[in-house]
Amino acid sequence: MIPNAGHQTLMSIIRKKVQPSSIVYSDSWHAYDKLDVSEFHYERIDHSRHLVLGRNYINGIENFWNQAKRHLRRYNGIPRKDFHIFLAECKWRFNIRSPAKLLKILTQWAKLPA
Repeated sequence: MIPNAGHQTLMSIIRKKVQPSSIVYSDSWHAYDKLDVSEFHYERIDHSRHLVLGRNYINGIENFWNQAKRHLRRYNGIPRKDFHIFLAECKWRFNIRSPAKLLKILTQWAKLPA
């Protein structure tokens, strides 16, 4: 979790995590307006104008966050210190996808000796 979603916070994280020659895609969040993008190739997709820009889209990450928020909502709040664990579960569920596959994996885990 980040302390805020301002451009200075975001740029600091981007500089630490993104390699200079990378392509970065974003939506039209206002904090991205001030990003210094000279270090990498930057594509912005404004969903108010179009959902896809050529072959570029951010629907995959938006789909993940929609599913994660829907799943996490049932807990009615999560302690900040534990959020990364709950998010890891959402990531695992999203990557497995198939309910049948999820059930098979969880059933196998339940049969493991303690």
